[in-house]
Amino acid sequence: MKIRSMNSADLDEAANVHSLAFPRQTHSYEWLKCSLSATPRFLCFVVEEQCSVIGYIVWMQKSGFRPEAVLELEQLAVLPNHQGKGVGKQLIENSLPLVKEQLAKQGSTLKHVLVTTRADNVAQRLYRSTLGAEIEATIEGVQNFVSVWSL
Repeated sequence: MKIRSMNSADLDEAANVHSLAFPRQTHSYEWLKCSLSATPRFLCFVVEEQCSVIGYIVWMQKSGFRPEAVLELEQLAVLPNHQGKGVGKQLIENSLPLVKEQLAKQGSTLKHVLVTTRADNVAQRLYRSTLGAEIEATIEGVQNFVSVWSL
């Protein structure tokens, strides 16, 4: 598996991953194109296997470009037939150094990571084991907020 920055040539394959991973959401291509177009506020990476995109991750800088950046893990998606095989973990662990490099280029360091997810999202275990995330607040009936305050 290879993890690298997403580019416009990846949009069709990444949109396919999005539509299969998030069937309730629509406009997959447009969603990802907007995120990719907002670089460096949004930092997008793909994971390839045999030259095909099997997943992606989107990190978002919060509250402007600051010397100490706060990031949100905006979205992580893996093709259903590759889920449960460590692809999401590799996306997080291998994209974070690339994010830190990008931050350094703009004179920033990583201070905090925020993860927001639905209460029923099984990826909470991944965020806990990979980032050390813990639930900081819950909006009943809507979603859980999972925050990491040390990296």
